[in-house]
Amino acid sequence: MREKNRGLALFTLLVYMFLLGPLVIIAFASFEPGSVLKFPPTGFSLKWYRNILEVKMFMTTAGTSVIVSLIGNLFALLLGIPAAYALSRFEFKGKGALNAIFISPVLIPGIVLGFTMLKYLIVTYHLPIYAALLIGHTVIMLPFIIRVIASSLSNFDFAIEEAALSLGAGQLKTFFKVVLPNIKSGIIAAILIAFLESFNNVDISVFMTGPGVSTLPIQMLTYVENHFDPTIAAISVLLMLFTAVLMFIIERLMGLSYFTKR
Repeated sequence: MREKNRGLALFTLLVYMFLLGPLVIIAFASFEPGSVLKFPPTGFSLKWYRNILEVKMFMTTAGTSVIVSLIGNLFALLLGIPAAYALSRFEFKGKGALNAIFISPVLIPGIVLGFTMLKYLIVTYHLPIYAALLIGHTVIMLPFIIRVIASSLSNFDFAIEEAALSLGAGQLKTFFKVVLPNIKSGIIAAILIAFLESFNNVDISVFMTGPGVSTLPIQMLTYVENHFDPTIAAISVLLMLFTAVLMFIIERLMGLSYFTKR
């Protein structure tokens, strides 16, 4: 039994090294004082972190990514909350097909989905690039909004809603005063997960961006084509920290949502 546990521990260690090794290398390489990305670094310097602020396009595209993610999140919420509620609350004909349609953006390869949106939104219907980008990000966020909120609704006792209705509260008032407050942690978690998916997206954004409109991940790809300094490594470290903080918040919110219903 002891040898089996040691073997499992060794295997687990190898898996973690395989997953985290590249991230550790990038983190150390971001402190390289020279003008070329290398590992191990020859010294310690924060100048490439300062360089992020000095490259105007990084700040501009980061702002675009945040705005698109926030506005797209709002649209996805307006569509996703009613959809998640209907799918969790009611049984109706075509429910399975409707659920499959909502989840399909996750199942379809991002390159296929991005090319399709490019063909129809921009080439066929001649939408402005910013509008097409916003629609594309709303589409990819919608499945995450629906699945997370539906998961939160699965722990909600709909008898509470029925009690409110029986006491004279209207359907809308019950929804906003009873249902939404009980799943607010799930809604916040859905917003954060969808935000991360949108902010870090490449495969959709690469088709939806163009002259004057770009997102941070696409700008990073453009930068690395012409430069080999550690600036991209420094941005990657900041994005990893940002993602880790948000995932910790999501984990706490989902745990709170689960245990408060028990």
